[in-house]
Amino acid sequence: MKKIGLILLIGIIMIIGSAQKSIEKQTVSTIYIPLADHYPGIIAYEKYRSQMKYANYQLEMIPGPELIRARFWEDDIDIAFNVCPMAMDMFAENPNFRWISLIHRDGNALAINEILNNYVNLPEDRLKRKPDEKVANAFVAANNKIGHPTECGIPSLLATHTVVLYKYLKDNGKTLAYRSGDDCDLFLTKVRPPKSPSFIVRNNTKGIPSSFEQSLPWAEVVETEGYGYVAWYSKDVMKWPLGHVECIILAKDKSISDKRKAIEEVIYYIHKAGQDIESARRNGGNEMDDIVKMIRKHIPAHTKDAIIQSLRIDLNIINYKNLNVNENSKNSLKQIMDLAVEAGFLKKTIDIEAFANENFSTEITEE
Repeated sequence: MKKIGLILLIGIIMIIGSAQKSIEKQTVSTIYIPLADHYPGIIAYEKYRSQMKYANYQLEMIPGPELIRARFWEDDIDIAFNVCPMAMDMFAENPNFRWISLIHRDGNALAINEILNNYVNLPEDRLKRKPDEKVANAFVAANNKIGHPTECGIPSLLATHTVVLYKYLKDNGKTLAYRSGDDCDLFLTKVRPPKSPSFIVRNNTKGIPSSFEQSLPWAEVVETEGYGYVAWYSKDVMKWPLGHVECIILAKDKSISDKRKAIEEVIYYIHKAGQDIESARRNGGNEMDDIVKMIRKHIPAHTKDAIIQSLRIDLNIINYKNLNVNENSKNSLKQIMDLAVEAGFLKKTIDIEAFANENFSTEITEE
């Protein structure tokens, strides 16, 4: 009897072992833009993809949000990190996906070139750079001198950045336009985020006043490389408890249905990676060096100095905490949505409750 029992026990162990081996990882194809906003996605890939039991986590970099939109509709993509006004416009067009997490809070900035700064005279200390009337007035002064509105590079009309810029100008009694011939104080032109520093350099060479409103670290690249300045940060324009929503994580309904455990695992490790970045910001040293190396492996155009400036804990201009979809984040999204509709960037509002999926929340992201 003992021998039979032993044989049965061995058989059960072999069956369990075979079942465990038979669990195949499911590919979770993820697209992102080269922004500080999306650093947790990179850190999760570099640090944790080998630990994932259910997900074969894959990353693909896309130059800008409008290309994210086009690529996301293709069958092989499960998840996208994208700016929230565009995500809402996509949902209005085809509600076959949900908002399942944030990937950061705050995180964009207005950069101006030397010609515009001659009108502003920004303080050297970045902590003292606030969205007061000086830059708005500089746009008008430059316009009066050159005889037409200056250009400001934006990633898309459906970017959170453009909504922030609209609010800043509105708060200071100024206007923007994106159609030729429209009367305005600032003219918007589309510039993909990686091209924004060269946009400033090109206008510097021509002696033309210019600016851009983009995600970090591109504004910090401009300043640390010595051909422009950070004028202000979005957190001081779009003030919100814990930080405003900007880029969010989208997952297709089919992927949620077919790859639930794998997507839950990816979101968990993205949240964990966010905490790792926060720890590195606090502790510096080797922790920060490791984070910088992982980021630059994927985005070499993000210089070490620009990354470190973007992640400065004293500035606190971007954060990777409190990434769950909840009442705080839904209300922040509504503020951005309402401003985007008011500005004419979004054609209509959406049902945020239908858009949001709170089932991917984790405890590790809450602080």
